[in-house]
Amino acid sequence: MNTEVIWRPQVGPQHALIKCPFPEILFGGARGGGKTDGVLGKFAIKEARYGRGFNAVFFRREMPQADDLIERAKEIYVPTGARWRDQSKQFVMPHGGRIRFRPLENTAAAAKYQGQNITDIAVEEAGNFPSSAPIDMLFGTLRSKAGVPAQMVLTANPGGPGQQWIKARFVDPAPLGLEPLPRTKIDGTPLQHRAIFIPSKLRDNRLLTQADPGYEDRLHLSGPPELVRAWIDGDWDAIFGAFFPEFSTKRHVIAPRELPSHWPRFRSFDWGSARPFSVGWWAVSDGSVPDIARGCIVRYREWYGMQPGQPNVGLRMTAEAIAAGIRQREADDPGGPMLGVADPAIFTEDGGPSIAMRMSAAPYNVIWRAADNKRVPGRGAMGGWDLVRQRLIGDVDDKPMILLFSTCRDLIRTLPALQHDAARAEDVDTDNEDHAADECRYACASRPWIRDAVKPKVRDSWADAFDRDSEEASGWRIS
Repeated sequence: MNTEVIWRPQVGPQHALIKCPFPEILFGGARGGGKTDGVLGKFAIKEARYGRGFNAVFFRREMPQADDLIERAKEIYVPTGARWRDQSKQFVMPHGGRIRFRPLENTAAAAKYQGQNITDIAVEEAGNFPSSAPIDMLFGTLRSKAGVPAQMVLTANPGGPGQQWIKARFVDPAPLGLEPLPRTKIDGTPLQHRAIFIPSKLRDNRLLTQADPGYEDRLHLSGPPELVRAWIDGDWDAIFGAFFPEFSTKRHVIAPRELPSHWPRFRSFDWGSARPFSVGWWAVSDGSVPDIARGCIVRYREWYGMQPGQPNVGLRMTAEAIAAGIRQREADDPGGPMLGVADPAIFTEDGGPSIAMRMSAAPYNVIWRAADNKRVPGRGAMGGWDLVRQRLIGDVDDKPMILLFSTCRDLIRTLPALQHDAARAEDVDTDNEDHAADECRYACASRPWIRDAVKPKVRDSWADAFDRDSEEASGWRIS
């Protein structure tokens, strides 16, 4: 009896995906790696094994993005006997299972699936999600009464608004992939749940490279170097479309050092509860340290209130607890407690004392003044993001006017990852993890600095011999 092969996994990453038992998988990392085919094939194989117990959903952020995915699914599934129902956007598979295709725009959309029994979830192009929150909410729907091992598969390439949370969760702990990654509860205790990153690049998709040998060349022509590195090499450190391309760890990050005790110091604060809060401590250079320009602000400490391993999820601490933590961290600062600038929203009184009032009360005495919260230019004034950019660019001697201690990991992590708002290019996309950046913006706005257009001229020493009268008498003036 002849058997027609509709689809089989290619040797390498696709085969590893089919065999992978882990409940959470990141598959991909570069363009043309065979991600979509791998997940479609895995679902067909699981459905054949578990029949009616198999219930899968493919998610894209918007349904029009799923058009090509659905057409490819038809090519694989229909020859096996699956029936496509266009109105409900689902396949009824040959052994009784089903595979649906749905949009996932935000957490409200994810909440609609609570109470369902979904055995398998695939999120295509997870990098399109600025936050992991909608995807994470779907874990509450993954379960099976029929003994099907529940799994979630994310496909993604470097780039896009979700690059940083994907990188932090899957890539940073195991850059080469194929290592079990532990996950923890909110309190930090370990879970039995394990995740894994299965890298897949263009060279792993031999069917594509043989059928279209010019594809890689076209990728090399697709954009700037960082985009090419991301798409071909799967370089998760390459950031395309960054709001602050001026930022460089080599130029703006320094090793911790003892700063002069007489330098003025202040702090900045962005409030958050369900989302992270951020506090930054700054010293202002007076030029007495040769490699730090006069007027440069140095971020020497930070406190970022994020759940461990869960970017963009806050610690849910009270204003009083944060104030106590600030006071404790300032105990060893030269000159003792300091003043700070904060988001004006903390001064709002809504049926009780404001957050600022609660933090300033005894025994905390953490005092704030309202920061300039102007984000973008308007009415002749510079916006806060422009003031950050000015300091990143630096002075006419190419010295940066903002420096970060290497221990300030969360601003270093999130500032270069900020993307432009699609509807307002001069602002950042606020769906990004922008809390430390907002607090940095308050700091820069509290001490505005504008780069000189030209380098100041230095008077030649011999010119001092000419007095004003002789210059005027000769008809020219030395300047």
